[in-house]
Amino acid sequence: MISYNATAQKQPLNISGTVMEEVNKNPIPFATVIVFDTDTNQSVTGTTTDEGGKFNITTDALNFYIEISFIGFETLKLTTFNIEKNQLDLGALYLIQVTEALDEVEIRAEKSNVEFRLDKRVFNVGKDISSTGMGALEVLNNVPSVTVSIEGEVSLRGKSGVQILIDGKPSILADDPSNTLGTITAEMIEKIEVITNPSAKYDAEGTAGILNIVLKKDEKKGLNGSISLNTGIPDNHSVGVSLNRRTEHFNLFAQLGVGYRSLPRDSKNSNQDRINNTTVNSEGTAYRNENFYNIILGTDYYINPLNVITLSGNFAYEIEDQPSTTDFSSFEPSSVLVSQWQRKESTEATNPKWQYELQYKREFKDNEDHTLLFSTQGRFFGKDQESEFVITPVFGDDDFNDQQTETQFQQADYTFKLDYNKPFSEKVNMELGSQYVINDVGNDYTVRDLIDGEWITNPDLTNNFEYNQKVFGIYGTGSYEGEAWGIKAGLRIEMTDLKTELTNTNEKNNQNYTDYFPSAHISYKFDKAISLAGGYSRRIFRPRLWDLNPFFNFRNNYNIRTGNPNLEPEYTDSYEITSIFAFNKISFNTGVYHLYTTDVVERITYFEDNVSITTPENIGTSNTTGMEVNFKYRPSKWLTFNGDFNYSYFIRNGEFEDQSFDFNGDKWSARLTGKFNLPADFELELTGNHQSGFQTVQSEVSALTFADLGVRKKIAKGKLVINFAIRDVFKSRISESVIDQPEYYLYTWNTRGRFFTLGLSYGFGKGEAMTYSGSRR
Repeated sequence: MISYNATAQKQPLNISGTVMEEVNKNPIPFATVIVFDTDTNQSVTGTTTDEGGKFNITTDALNFYIEISFIGFETLKLTTFNIEKNQLDLGALYLIQVTEALDEVEIRAEKSNVEFRLDKRVFNVGKDISSTGMGALEVLNNVPSVTVSIEGEVSLRGKSGVQILIDGKPSILADDPSNTLGTITAEMIEKIEVITNPSAKYDAEGTAGILNIVLKKDEKKGLNGSISLNTGIPDNHSVGVSLNRRTEHFNLFAQLGVGYRSLPRDSKNSNQDRINNTTVNSEGTAYRNENFYNIILGTDYYINPLNVITLSGNFAYEIEDQPSTTDFSSFEPSSVLVSQWQRKESTEATNPKWQYELQYKREFKDNEDHTLLFSTQGRFFGKDQESEFVITPVFGDDDFNDQQTETQFQQADYTFKLDYNKPFSEKVNMELGSQYVINDVGNDYTVRDLIDGEWITNPDLTNNFEYNQKVFGIYGTGSYEGEAWGIKAGLRIEMTDLKTELTNTNEKNNQNYTDYFPSAHISYKFDKAISLAGGYSRRIFRPRLWDLNPFFNFRNNYNIRTGNPNLEPEYTDSYEITSIFAFNKISFNTGVYHLYTTDVVERITYFEDNVSITTPENIGTSNTTGMEVNFKYRPSKWLTFNGDFNYSYFIRNGEFEDQSFDFNGDKWSARLTGKFNLPADFELELTGNHQSGFQTVQSEVSALTFADLGVRKKIAKGKLVINFAIRDVFKSRISESVIDQPEYYLYTWNTRGRFFTLGLSYGFGKGEAMTYSGSRR
């Protein structure tokens, strides 16, 4: 071995150089440079290269050699030097890529696999998926417990409302997955994290679960995009364009959408007064016709491999027309028809919406999971609505007044978050963070009656409701995860300041409270395929605006819904034990859970003069114990089954206005989806759903069974896709309930009917063909 012996050296030696790739001459950031003692072969000092591949290091060693290394490259060893005046300039140093090692990595990653982590499961995307040209939604559909319908609806363990993150950050791209994830393909995805029981790190408000899509750091180049055309019966027509341009430092994305849709709803109601032996029946159809326009613009700016800033915005505008026609019949004792009339609604509204997000994420050199994330988000929704209700007598001489309503609504929401994650080792991790949320709402609601040809404001039904809620939260978690055992515990503290006011009557309700939300997880891995996990978390349901606002819905003025400004939050302690099995062709989860809820929010109906008024109230406690099973089975390449089953037994205890609401009951639901890969690149999807009947504090809700069907045809290796779907094939998705009391009887029936949709989508670049549905946010 040749080394430099600097026996005459009296000052420290300064060593510098630049590390680069041999093939493309690009600099290599964060390469390791170590100075070794020649006699002992022990390291003396070391450093890493900066973003430009440069390094500078000082040593007092007299007899040394240098090694330079980076993952995926051969280690470079330097033993001969030319030193002048205590300066050693090594110049450009080229590392050779290790092709053999890369081949080995590809073999190990040939097949996608699932890792069981303490509080989540990690689906690593292997070559079997990344090389097929799949899109992000198709990759999600390969993840155990995740189901994506042919129309792009994502559900986790059979539940919708899943929060989707990209690289651990909320993203406008994930707000409507079927619209915007079309620009992300399988080869860009490194892994997908599945979180079914969120820890104290996440909001204490309930969620169906979280999916985090982690992108590869080297898959950020290229132009991706998709164009789609949609049509349907009832009217559902749209055009959408999605673009995504990735460069070394920028990720630019944009989406434009425009369309028209009509959402009909048929309803029947019967109100029977058993004291006076009178009945009012109603039957009608209501529509929500909308023209909508939507634009999304945003960019990720990669300052360097460790720092990224994201800025994005979304603006949407909707023009609504809501016509409805309801026929009423009034009966006296012995079912004698007294009168008939028709009530027609004409409603027009405009809805401006905007949203912005600014995020900064920093990774640290010591560990890719050592991160700091700051984000701020703003949302605004406005509604300027006018309605007129005209009464046309058909039979009898009852005198009814025409009515008008006017609504001016504005809602602004702001969220500020700071999250810090610090791994102390491969087994020990810490998370710290805070969040501040502001909700500011105003709803000015006016009702007018036509009396003697003049519109007169009804002071009993007119109000201006102001709602302001601020929630500040801080959290901390710590975890240990070994080869078999793992444990994680955390605590979240949230301080809520809620103010509501009816300005017309000066009615105020101020609530200020602090809550503690602990969480705990424990897991044990029997092997790579079988895992057992237990978890506990405390959750909260805060009454939303429409739960608190005592507005009146006049579409059917014999069946009115209103809010309760005195409503308090409900709290749930959630316990669960789950077992997870993942084998070659089948994966399934089984679990048992128990939920204990206090101050349960229930909707209570009051009845007087054949008018039912439904409002939410806090009533007692609920103990719910249940079991859940879901599975994914792929017996062959052309056939896949997804199934979910949930059964729960509940005990309700409560008293309200001297009436006992103690009762027991149960309910269950099941879903089975079959996906068939047919010849000529056709795909068929059939889904059957059943929800059992169940009891609430006042009503009996009927069971319902319905089916959906979808067909997809891929052309040009999936770049062009044709979708056809039928929702509620047999028109059996009917919501039906009965309230049977000694003083009155109420029957309610609703359905949206059968929907047909047809879509044509084309993806270019690395983009996947997708469907722009323009779904409501």
